[in-house]
Amino acid sequence: MRQSGSIFAKRLSSGILSLLFAFGLLGAANVAAGNTRAQAPARDSANYQGWLSNQIRHRLVMLAFYSVFDNLEYRIDGNSVTLTGQVVRPNLKDDAEKAVKRIEGVQSVNNQIEVLPLSPFDDQIRRAEFRSIYGAPGMDVYAIRSVQPIHIIVERGHVTLEGVVRNQRDKNLAGIAANRVPNVFSVTNNLLVEQG
Repeated sequence: MRQSGSIFAKRLSSGILSLLFAFGLLGAANVAAGNTRAQAPARDSANYQGWLSNQIRHRLVMLAFYSVFDNLEYRIDGNSVTLTGQVVRPNLKDDAEKAVKRIEGVQSVNNQIEVLPLSPFDDQIRRAEFRSIYGAPGMDVYAIRSVQPIHIIVERGHVTLEGVVRNQRDKNLAGIAANRVPNVFSVTNNLLVEQG
């Protein structure tokens, strides 16, 4: 009996060591992955602003709770970044600031992102607008993208469309679809058209 207890203890300690080793490898992999990020070009080089803009855009788009109902924008002033836009969830505002602060070369972040008020009425409009815009004939090409390019901002019954579409026809179709939704007070179509 004593020997079987000893075997059990050896197996238990061996299992614990295996788990610790596995977690150690995972931690080392995470550290290695963090160290393999793209190096920033020199701040005085012509490529720095473009690199920084791409890094910010990438970090914002990759945020966990960023959705088609949020709009995140930014402005770069040297080593400072100003964040603007509207979000549905308060934690997304904080997450955006933290993500941008971690970028090499960013010294300060001015977070002016507006958190939209909680409203079941606005939530109903958001869902209806999504179905109307992305379900419109010819607009399905935008729905299949991993990050939908047309963002639907709803505040107290007023709808604003933000983002980028392929051509003027698609911008007009999105505006028409948005205006079809009942109980909407106004629609502002700020969609940009891709160049070329």
